Amino acid sequence: MPTVRDLRPDDAVALTCLYEDYEWWADREVEGVRSALEDTDVAIGVTVDGRLAAAARVVTDFTYYAMVYDVIVAADRRGEGHGDRLLEAIVEHADLQELPRLALLCRRGLVPYYESVGFELFDPEIDVPEGGTEELVRMTYRYEE
Repeated sequence: MPTVRDLRPDDAVALTCLYEDYEWWADREVEGVRSALEDTDVAIGVTVDGRLAAAARVVTDFTYYAMVYDVIVAADRRGEGHGDRLLEAIVEHADLQELPRLALLCRRGLVPYYESVGFELFDPEIDVPEGGTEELVRMTYRYEE
């Protein structure tokens, strides 16, 4: 039977193994994952038969913003409802109840899935204080390696 629980830094080995299922996270190492878990506000995992089957992290200020990161389900456990359990646990997490919303970024092909568990597309246009609307643009800054 699946168990939903908070993840701790000592779950770093199991989470790193889960990341290894996916090429874009292949460079993550145990100590980095441990550090990320130490500094993550909310980290949730779903275990099945003692093995981590799904996980996600939430970074938040607990007042205005919360961003869900690293949503992952083990490749061999997809289609068993673990992603649904995981996201339900995040949405219902006691520490996140005062927030106006949760945000996440996903591949376009996953939009229908996230909609099925209650997320909505964020309208990329917002009202601006000067009047009118403007489109929001996602920007990143990459530190040199």
